[in-house]
Parts: sequence; structure tokens; C-alpha cells
Amino acid sequence: MVGGGVTVSFNRRIVSGRAVLAADIVGEGTPVVFLHAGVADRRMWSAQLATTGMRAKAIAYDRRGFGDTRADVEEFSAVADLVKVIDDVAGGVPAILVACSQGGRIALDMVLKHPAYVCGLVLIAPSVSGWPEPVYPPEIRRLIEQVRKSEQAGDLKRANATKAHLWLDGPFQPEGRVGGEARRLFLEMNDRLLPPSSVGANVDVASAYQRLGEISVPSLVIWGNLDFPNIQDRSRYLTTVLPNAAGHELSGTAHLPSLDRPAEVSALIGEFVDGHFGRFG
Repeated sequence: MVGGGVTVSFNRRIVSGRAVLAADIVGEGTPVVFLHAGVADRRMWSAQLATTGMRAKAIAYDRRGFGDTRADVEEFSAVADLVKVIDDVAGGVPAILVACSQGGRIALDMVLKHPAYVCGLVLIAPSVSGWPEPVYPPEIRRLIEQVRKSEQAGDLKRANATKAHLWLDGPFQPEGRVGGEARRLFLEMNDRLLPPSSVGANVDVASAYQRLGEISVPSLVIWGNLDFPNIQDRSRYLTTVLPNAAGHELSGTAHLPSLDRPAEVSALIGEFVDGHFGRFG
């Protein structure tokens, strides 16, 4: 227990297939499951886990290939792993999914495949399965190529730094715009992903892009105005096509506002949970 009678369980282990998923759990009430971006792990949600755990049961876990999760090579479904997390931690009670980037893709696929498991969505700069491939402007193509060349040359430190420029600072911002603990944590999380570990093929093949209009749960879409232009456009599009969605643009932040602007993101999540589901569900 911590102050205020909030229950905390760190390093919870959830078995799914041949994987052992690492999770942290804070609080009681409506389950709120956090899905991390593809350049991070569950620690990107540390601030939001603490504040959300004051009003609900907040759950953050590492997917296969990330953080402290351990997985043998096998075909797997990221959506099935999420089902296992909700079954194990929340007894199958419908959850609010808070998801960033690649995590957003899994959240959208989840609500379409298993709608009974999801009662709300907070999507931060989300990916969408089946979305058309983007066409990047020259400045972004240059940085993406720089990452590729650094990885090929074995210069993983430079590759990591360039990814921080792209995803944390924003591709059109000066490198190092975001410093301090946020940058240190990004570099530490992404360093563990270079080179990526082999966990097997994800067999999820859903195309949420064509079915977004079917998602009727209350939804909040958040994006930063320093993010990739195509990601900002996609986020705005979701606010128009999801039947029960609101949008919120954050000024002065890029793809990972939970790190760059933790208090604002925590407040938005808290308002969403309280507004739609009531304190402690």
C-alpha cells in the first residue's frame, strides 16, 4: 500500500503462451490499461500510472520484445496478450485502454475484435492497422535514413539519439529540445530495443482503417503539434470518424507527450476517466 490506501503491485508477471509479460498495477476500480509506444516500454507511463491509480486500477505492461517481458520465439497475437492481461488483472472487466503510437494500433484492433473487453479509449498519436503508407517530407526522410545507416554501421548510440530527435523532440525541432529525465528515460528504454530481439511473428492481421466507424465507445484522441505531420493528420481524422470521439491538440510537444508533458497528459486521462466512468468506477 502507498499513501491514500492505494494498492501497488510492481513486477507482476502474466503468462501468455510462451511469454511472461511484466506489468505494474496501481490502485483499485475501473481497469485502465496502458499500451506503450514502439520506441519505449511501460516506464513511459510512470507519471500517468501513479495519478490514474488514485482514481482507478491502472495497469501498464511490457509487450513482447520490450522492457522486462521475456518471451520464447513463437507466433503470437498482441491482441491475445492484451486479453490475457485484462483477464488476469481485472477478471475480464471491460477496461479503458490508454495507448500511444503502436499501442494505439493494438487498442483499436482489440476493440474491434473483442468489444466486450473495452469500455473507453484514450489514443495518443495512434497508429492504425491498414492505414496507407505515409509519404514523408525530405527532412524526415533524411533522419529516418540516418537511423538506418547508423544501425547498419553498428553505431547504436547514434541511432538511439536520432530516434530521440524524431520521436521525443519532433522531426522539425532542434535535436535536444527535450532534456532532463524525459530524455534520459527515452534513451534508456530505446537502447534496450537496439538491436530488436526476436520474439516471433505477430499474427494480428486486422485492418482497423476500414472499420473505424464501428467503434462507438467513448474516445479521446490526443496529439502534439510538433509530431510528424502525417500522424497529426491521422489523429484529427480519427476525431471525425470515431462516432463518440473528442480531440485534443497539445502545443509544444511531439510524439511522446507522456514523457514531455506528463502533468497535462495525466490530467487529460483523469478527466476522461472521471467524466465517463466516475471516480473509482
